[in-house]
Amino acid sequence: MTQLTHPTASAAASDVRDIVLDADGTPLSGLLIEPRNTPPRALVVAVHGGGMRAGYFHGQTHPSQSLLTLGADLGFTVLAVDRPGYGLSAASFPHGQTLAEQSRILHTALARFAATHDTGAGTFLMAHSYGGKLALHAAADDRGTGLIGLDISGISHRYAVDVRQIQDFHGLKTWPLHWGKLALYPPGTFRSAKPLVTPMPRREAGEARRWAGDFPGLAARVKVPVRFTFAEHEGWWHHDEDTIASMRHLLSAAPKVVFDRQPHAGHNISLGWAARSYHLRALAFVEECLISRDVPAARPAAA
Repeated sequence: MTQLTHPTASAAASDVRDIVLDADGTPLSGLLIEPRNTPPRALVVAVHGGGMRAGYFHGQTHPSQSLLTLGADLGFTVLAVDRPGYGLSAASFPHGQTLAEQSRILHTALARFAATHDTGAGTFLMAHSYGGKLALHAAADDRGTGLIGLDISGISHRYAVDVRQIQDFHGLKTWPLHWGKLALYPPGTFRSAKPLVTPMPRREAGEARRWAGDFPGLAARVKVPVRFTFAEHEGWWHHDEDTIASMRHLLSAAPKVVFDRQPHAGHNISLGWAARSYHLRALAFVEECLISRDVPAARPAAA
């Protein structure tokens, strides 16, 4: 059974370092932090959304925003990766990659990482928006059953807008869908987030329009626990009770499916005031997944 250990010193932003993962010759850039003075309980891999970078999970506007430092404080190694087509791999894939292609590269890169780093009880994917689509693909992949679980914010399978009419997923017209109310974010957020925002690769944008049709077949192959979070002010996606019931039905092979709503948050939860609350809830789900792996199912009492 996994031993519950705790770091003896708090992580700091200075503990976060740049890293380059090798996926059979494809470089994936990212950010890494490891817990101080203790082996990691597990590896949490953070996967960003469309038109963003790995730094989305390491917000610099307020100390409470960073998933990386919080995760290390709680005993996890946290690795935030630039998805294929972003960061260092953009030169290799100037038009981006399909989600299936990204899944293969991500699994290869994480296997290489695990060969040289302690990953504790295993790998858990925490993903946002388009990154959530990749997380589901990675879980549905043949190698995905080895994952501990998934925590996904900012997607369902039903768009709340007509994506066929959207020419630029990160233009001025879609800005309110990504951010929502300004008051949801610490002052200076939009200035500090500028280096994180990058064009969405063309192949990604094209595949985004097919998501509603792709989701059912993909969801049926997910066999690990998964948790979905919807921001109170989510603009991109429907998350009404009918939508949630439909998603739960389609995720029929997953041993556990949880839905949650994050108050006082817009689509980009991890850059807002609600970041710490969301990250704590997400890491609590990692804990639940670890416990479910370690504790045998209760047997019915004898008659």
